[in-house]
Amino acid sequence: MISAVLAVLRRDLRLALRQGADSLMVVAFFVITVSLFPFGVGPEQAVLERISAGVVWVTALLASMLSLDRLFQTDYEDGSLDLLTLTPTPTMAIVLGKVAAHWLTTGLPLIVASPLLAVLLAMRPEGYGVLVAAMALGTPSLSLVGSVGAALVLGARRGGVLLSLLVLPLYIPVLVFGVSAVDGAVMGLDYAPQLMIMGALLLAGLVLCPWAASAALKQAVE
Repeated sequence: MISAVLAVLRRDLRLALRQGADSLMVVAFFVITVSLFPFGVGPEQAVLERISAGVVWVTALLASMLSLDRLFQTDYEDGSLDLLTLTPTPTMAIVLGKVAAHWLTTGLPLIVASPLLAVLLAMRPEGYGVLVAAMALGTPSLSLVGSVGAALVLGARRGGVLLSLLVLPLYIPVLVFGVSAVDGAVMGLDYAPQLMIMGALLLAGLVLCPWAASAALKQAVE
């Protein structure tokens, strides 16, 4: 199982390196969108500081969705997904490998960029570390939940719009607890409960999402 996951992961990472524009597009969207907020709401430090956690998290959530529709779609269109499902490789291993590749090429760059953008939004220094920790727990959950939506809309017309409608409501718990953890750290409150809840959400996603996505993939390729 582990070797199959690593094989799919290596394959998808090689493809992502050949098509580096997708990852760059996600990071560029994240940086540009966050940078627009000081122009939209004004340069007042108190206002930017108050909305900084929410802006970073909402923008990261939307940025992570940009490449979700291509998580399985490219392989579905060129027939690679049919071949993968016909091999002895478990379908769940295919899902886990693709989710890991999606997080490494999308979620990890967002984590790296988030503290720099938090400085732009005048976030207090107390929130930087918690922001990174919350993003490290939250972005894998976004990829896992997104894999279920991407598998469900596989082959559908206007799949990108339908995917957004499916996964956005499921992203709300990650958004709420991620913003709450950063706000708690900035205000000097205890933020450990929020991080533990986000860890529990990640564990639940690791158990449930690959199973649901693999079932949807099997249905799509039949």
